[in-house]
Amino acid sequence: MERRPPSSPNRRRLLSALAGVGAAGLAGCLGADSAPSAATAPDPAGSPAPATPDGGGLPDVDAPTDEYVAGNADFGLALLGRLADDAPNENRFLSPYSVGVALAMTYAGARGETRTELAETMRFRPTGEALHESVAALRADLPLSDGSAEEDETSTTGDSTGDDGAPFRLSGANALWGQSAYPFREEFLTTLERYYGAGLGRVNFRKRPEKARKAINGWVADRTEERIPDLFPEGTIDARTRLVLANAVYFRANWADTFDEAATEPGEFTALDGSTDEVPMMRQKAAFGFTEADGAKVLKLPYAGGTTEMALLLPPRERFRAFERSLDADRLADLLDATEERKVDVRLPQFEFRSKLKLAKRLAAMGMPTAFTRRANFDGMAEGDADANLELGSVLHEAYVRVDEQGTEAAAATGVEVVNTSATPNPPTFRADRPFLFVVRHRPTCAVLFLGRVADAAAAA
Repeated sequence: MERRPPSSPNRRRLLSALAGVGAAGLAGCLGADSAPSAATAPDPAGSPAPATPDGGGLPDVDAPTDEYVAGNADFGLALLGRLADDAPNENRFLSPYSVGVALAMTYAGARGETRTELAETMRFRPTGEALHESVAALRADLPLSDGSAEEDETSTTGDSTGDDGAPFRLSGANALWGQSAYPFREEFLTTLERYYGAGLGRVNFRKRPEKARKAINGWVADRTEERIPDLFPEGTIDARTRLVLANAVYFRANWADTFDEAATEPGEFTALDGSTDEVPMMRQKAAFGFTEADGAKVLKLPYAGGTTEMALLLPPRERFRAFERSLDADRLADLLDATEERKVDVRLPQFEFRSKLKLAKRLAAMGMPTAFTRRANFDGMAEGDADANLELGSVLHEAYVRVDEQGTEAAAATGVEVVNTSATPNPPTFRADRPFLFVVRHRPTCAVLFLGRVADAAAAA
């Protein structure tokens, strides 16, 4: 039986921010311009600055990450469950890591009841400065590059290769854009630079919001290989915007044991609504982590390099929703811990889809309503009465996934806008011909990078 790995002691300096792709936009009415501090001097070109590639001078961090990882997985599974309740027959994909880091950055500027609700809803454990230390320590444990060509070369491991010769790639970066002459608090900016590697660039949201929006979207698109081309749709950044925080992640990995394309053939998939369709079904027989528990089959498919894997959970179709609702971080960990390596006959559909999600109402319903009202308190972001009170407006998340014989490609984006105011003679089978859940995680830390549900493979073919 595989035991849950402890947190890695290897704390590398951060190259840049991870978190799926995340972004936060902060808005409020501004009176007369205030002089910026030296640390927030405007970018001479008037355009967003790139993320600090070395993590903003982040020192070695040796904070525990287990509590943060478990809490983030709990949040992601709870959010996925709410999305499924809203549309039970639809495929969904998201990055709890992305949403978690984007909201952790927002948490740095929250105060009072707003801060408490945000921490409870996001399952932040620990809180306060220790939260930022935990996020930074986890980022340091991940095999992360900053998305540049030079750094990406250092993140490739393993023997098999993808289209560009890279069998494994996980890249990410954070950046911060603020209204010119806006009096952001030095403590807030220091926290984001120290723990998230987010350097500040100055823009003019009041007079040129569309130019800023396009530049920010371009930065995100570039960091996600164009998979997230329009994180902030037209109209989401306007003259009220005062700050945008963005983080981007791109993941591509080959399977440690790739599927033979010649073995892929049409197979029947029964969707959650009972309809059936033929879909491209991949197949291979090999040794994988496998177990059966409470009628559900659990399979782990490792990626090249051995540090990440996809875990698939296949309950009986008639019990899929009950299983999905019952899943939390502890149960997920127990199921994955119980797997044992054995030869398995695997049949898995190819799939590719994206999810575009509006999360504001769901987050409010999950326990943080104050942040979306006039009672919101984000006094930790700016000095004095710089603006009318800030509150969260929209929270947007977009995620993309593609799974084929070679491996997996995934990217995600989160945008937070703040506005004013047992063994058998034959190998067991894992035939994913009905709805299933899947998780992409970093094995040494157990961090859930992405998770999703395939309710209808035909809709994702």
